[in-house]
Amino acid sequence: MLYNVTVFVLLGLTQNPKMQKIIFVVFLLIYIISMAGNVLMLINIIASSLLGSPMYFFLAYLSFIDACYASVNTPKLIMDSLHEKKTILFNECMAQVFGEHFFAGAEIILLTVMANDCYVAICKPLHYATIMNWTVCILLVGVSWVGGFFHATIQLLFIFPLPFCGPNVIDHFMCDLNTLLTLACTDTHTLGLFIAANSGFICLLNFLLLLFSYVVILRSLKTQSMESRCKALSTWVSHIMVVILFFVPCIFVYMRPPINLSIDKAVAVFYTMITPILNPVIYTLRNAQMENAIRKLFSRKII
Repeated sequence: MLYNVTVFVLLGLTQNPKMQKIIFVVFLLIYIISMAGNVLMLINIIASSLLGSPMYFFLAYLSFIDACYASVNTPKLIMDSLHEKKTILFNECMAQVFGEHFFAGAEIILLTVMANDCYVAICKPLHYATIMNWTVCILLVGVSWVGGFFHATIQLLFIFPLPFCGPNVIDHFMCDLNTLLTLACTDTHTLGLFIAANSGFICLLNFLLLLFSYVVILRSLKTQSMESRCKALSTWVSHIMVVILFFVPCIFVYMRPPINLSIDKAVAVFYTMITPILNPVIYTLRNAQMENAIRKLFSRKII
């Protein structure tokens, strides 16, 4: 007799009680640093008159998305590390899937938008103000949110109607598409291909388009002065580092059939929790304007 699963059991990162205490401390620190870094970046961009260009407008939204993205799974992992049995309700599991793909989808589109902004700034500097006007910038940010919403909705429509009749044990610290597909009481081979096309192929296609745009940018730098070249390369290197750190793990997880690998947990930790920390660090350490704005912000607070 079939029955509908109402609660899933998460195995988490480890079953070792001592390791779970370490996980609690480590990931609590990771979450605090991630939130502090992204919120500081957001406040700094809003408060500083030096950071009024479209690049920083997009960067502010990237910080906001990263803060939200990190909050989808990390608090649950931290709380679960305090309990021997880790459970999640079916509806909460679906909400976790939606939230993860909503913010990840929005970030993918926003990173593509930021690459376009970088291309225009470097390759067409005289037309930059006309092409990247504020109406266009706001529209592009809106597209990233709408695109993320549609992507997450499609993923939820794939997974929500599936029958789950047991077992209900998820060998992961979060609800994800691949792990849920392996628990469904039906043949999910075809559905797995659709999900790989929807998530994996979109990641791969955007990543290849971004790499192509970077090649065009590098070719255009040959005709510019050394000063302009160094300034452009600083921005370009920061952006490509963020893109590689985010896209490569996502392509590895979703550009394949729905099978569970032992390395998936470590990869998921990286792109859901570590990347949101690295983004503000990368953009701050390689950006003199950002560093100056942070110093001025703290100077005003101290005074």
